[in-house]
Amino acid sequence: MTVSTVIGASADEAWALLRDFGRMDAWFEGMPPAVIEDGLDPAQVGCVRRIEVDGQVMARERLVALDDAARRQVYAIVESVFGLSGYTGTITVTPVTDGDRAFVEWTGVFEADAADAEATAAMIRDSIYLPGLESLRKLLED
Repeated sequence: MTVSTVIGASADEAWALLRDFGRMDAWFEGMPPAVIEDGLDPAQVGCVRRIEVDGQVMARERLVALDDAARRQVYAIVESVFGLSGYTGTITVTPVTDGDRAFVEWTGVFEADAADAEATAAMIRDSIYLPGLESLRKLLED
């Protein structure tokens, strides 16, 4: 599953926000602050961010790759309240030279029970990816 958008800000501006694995709340409206476990640097591949809502762990995600040259971040869900497994997410920012804008793409690959796969994909798309990219757009374009 892939969701993408073009944002009226430079790729460098978009990447500066998205690359910080520990600060999703800085660009995703309504996202609670994450905790980077074990006091590790949020740019260190292998670090784990924990996202909690009302004291309940919603997700623990491990940073798998961080590539500043390619403006790409890859992470994997270690634990979550969602009925899926083998989740890997990738966020990539590419310059759009016409107007110095940014093309942002968020991709997720995962496994889920066949009966739940479509609903899980729709939930991730509609509750996480789309509002996250809309929040990023509002922040950078306002």
